[in-house]
Amino acid sequence: MDVVVSPALTIPAAELTWRFSRSSGPGGQHVNTSDSRVELLWNVAGSAVLTEEQRGMLRRRLQNRLVAGVLTVTASEQRSQLRNRETALARLAALVADGLAPAPPKRRRTKPTRGSNYRRLDAKKQRSATKQQRRRPPRD
Repeated sequence: MDVVVSPALTIPAAELTWRFSRSSGPGGQHVNTSDSRVELLWNVAGSAVLTEEQRGMLRRRLQNRLVAGVLTVTASEQRSQLRNRETALARLAALVADGLAPAPPKRRRTKPTRGSNYRRLDAKKQRSATKQQRRRPPRD
């Protein structure tokens, strides 16, 4: 089952590795016998569908999720292995699409307006007055 990330990028099923294990959580006796937890592994470093530029971008943006160049996605929310497989594929596609998305434009810093500054200071004065009213009155 190929993963379509975008119209220009499709990860072939041959590059994906699946691992299954027993899932935790509710399910009664069924959960003790079925391997419904899914781990989907994709080797970013050795993928043939990525260009060097895309590979470098994914390595930078997903560096906290990569282990030796391999991206791992787990799914164990559903009781069915098939549904967990579908969930893992969707997560992988979303992760790769986010990793390859162009960076947003830099934010241009602007000076706060006079009105917003006035509202901020007014809110601070009100908060200060509220806290002063909570204090114990001074002893005479």
